[in-house]
Amino acid sequence: MGLSPRRSPDVHPSKALLSLPFMLTFLLVGSRGESNAMDNVATERMAEESHRQDSANLLIFIMLLTLTILTIWLFKHRRFRFLHETGLAMIYGLLVGVILRFGVHVPQSMSDVILSCAVNASPATLLVNVSGRFYEYTLKGEVSRGKGHQVQDDEMLRKVTFDPEVFFNILLPPIIFHAGYSLKRRHFFRNIGSILAYAFMGTVISCFVIGLIMYGFVSFMKVVGQLGGDFFFTDCLFFGAIVSATDPVTVLAIFNELKVDVDLYALLFGESVLNDAVAIVLSSSIVAYQPAGDNSHSFEAMALLKSFGIFLGVFSGSFALGVATGVMTAFVTKFTKLRDFPLLETALFFLMSWSTFLLAEACGFTGVVAVLFCGITQAHYTFNNLSPESQDRSKQLFELLNFLAENFIFSYMGLTLFSFQSHVFNPLFIIGAFIAVFLGRAANIYPLSFLLNLGRKNKIGSNFQHVMMFAGLRGAMTFALSIRDTATYARQMMFSTTLLIVFFTVWVCGGGTMPMLSFMSIPVGVDSDQDTSSSAVLDGSQRRNTKHESAWPFRIWYNFDRNYLKPLLTHSGPPLTATLPACCGPLARCLTSPQAYENEGQLHDDDSDFILNDASVSSMYADVTVSTDASGSRTINRKRSSTASTGVGPFDEALDHELALAEHEVAIRGTRLVLPMDDPIEPPTTVTLPPPPSPPRSDPRRHRL
Repeated sequence: MGLSPRRSPDVHPSKALLSLPFMLTFLLVGSRGESNAMDNVATERMAEESHRQDSANLLIFIMLLTLTILTIWLFKHRRFRFLHETGLAMIYGLLVGVILRFGVHVPQSMSDVILSCAVNASPATLLVNVSGRFYEYTLKGEVSRGKGHQVQDDEMLRKVTFDPEVFFNILLPPIIFHAGYSLKRRHFFRNIGSILAYAFMGTVISCFVIGLIMYGFVSFMKVVGQLGGDFFFTDCLFFGAIVSATDPVTVLAIFNELKVDVDLYALLFGESVLNDAVAIVLSSSIVAYQPAGDNSHSFEAMALLKSFGIFLGVFSGSFALGVATGVMTAFVTKFTKLRDFPLLETALFFLMSWSTFLLAEACGFTGVVAVLFCGITQAHYTFNNLSPESQDRSKQLFELLNFLAENFIFSYMGLTLFSFQSHVFNPLFIIGAFIAVFLGRAANIYPLSFLLNLGRKNKIGSNFQHVMMFAGLRGAMTFALSIRDTATYARQMMFSTTLLIVFFTVWVCGGGTMPMLSFMSIPVGVDSDQDTSSSAVLDGSQRRNTKHESAWPFRIWYNFDRNYLKPLLTHSGPPLTATLPACCGPLARCLTSPQAYENEGQLHDDDSDFILNDASVSSMYADVTVSTDASGSRTINRKRSSTASTGVGPFDEALDHELALAEHEVAIRGTRLVLPMDDPIEPPTTVTLPPPPSPPRSDPRRHRL
């Protein structure tokens, strides 16, 4: 009995076959849609988890800074000076690094897949085809051999490792700008020759001494088989350049608190400010050394001269760019009414100052040099144009940013000792580095001090030299330069060794500052008021010595600045209509603001950066007062003084008071300039002079002492 298939009366075989592809397509689309939805959900979960982890990592650093601040308060309250806040931040960073490295383990994700792919290079991005869908992966870094099972732990450590550009573009600018903005210009310029010698010649000497010593150690390491990669002479010079950047923040903080001798403070602070700029330009020039031929590490005179030209060009260009930005900001704040809106004024000042760093880096120069001299220019000119509210805000803002950035960097140093994945610690290299660093510092300080003392009236004593040698701490700039490039074996070994050098100098040298001061009999508690008040009563011969001790380029610059640049860029000083020749009258009237005529811009400079008018217009000296009335006639009031017969010129008298009367208050209000003096003023004698050819204004203008 046979069975035959039954057919549906309504469905024909041809129609069923035609509907089958549509049904399969619907099922495939539906399954793919469900797969896409599941993938999107998984991606969102991963993004949310990554966001939480990033927030936790930032919270770690915030808690580190908070703990550091509270401990700093405790130390200041208990008067503990053996450890500075930077060293404390490094200790807390070390503790957190140990916990993250050895105490926290992230469970391995089941979705991780390890595949082998034969490629000769490491691409920055990778496109992976997964079932017809392309996914982009970015390069995180090399995973050490034998640690494939620790990928998750390494990923967590990478999360707390910042991009080196974060240090250069975000953390370094406020530190460097604050150094220039808070510079004590009176003591800085009084020792400008010595500071420039230590910063430029000393840094170059230290770089080559360290480079030569390290090259000897590296050659010995090659002989004994202790070198695991290439290490050339240029690498040794690069290492010498980055560790020549000093950052004695610990020592300077103690000096400021104990009121150590102002000249010693000025020498250390000025050298540390400028040699950071020199070190970064010097390291860039060493990297740019490219001799012709196949061997890029051989010596060639033309390549050396080219690197020297790059050094001069980059430094000069960065210097000009920083000064130009400061001058531009001074013009904007002078010829606008931004001072009526202090918030906008402070915001513009902040953005213009920060943009200097980024502009220099974008133009191929060095942002550190540019922002340093921008800060000096802003403090010298733009600060006088700001409203009182903006002056206070700008000082406090950059002081706060400097404090937070500096402590963040030092806490990150401690963390990096355990979070960095490619450390190379070589005992011979580390020992050689410590020896080279101290010999390089000695070759910087002692020979240059001997040469400088040949031309200085105020000698740099041997105890000062020993303290400067001891205070050669390494800090934020050395760390930032070493972490910027860790791609090769040589750079990784430099970075690991640099960390140890920073730790040692901050903890040992910084912590030993107090015993060092006591051992070297350095006077403490020196009040600058007493120093300046005693300087104010010097006799004629001593005043001439003060004049000759100040650098002659500074005296020339001072005269030009007080007569032309300050009146041009600020509301302070004599109007340009009184200092420029008569033929420049229209230009002078255009560039002189109404506030300059009315003397509404108050000049109050704690660094004795006084604006003393020229003798031909309106001079305020110890024994001379010149008053200009509406008709242009001038009256000279002379005070009888024993210094009248010393033969010292009026400009030298002004400069002597510039350097001596640091804390005498200068206040310009309306048409009065008041200089509080302790000496009794005898009845003046009056001499009437003929009027000048072009009076500045028809209104009465009197400058009185």
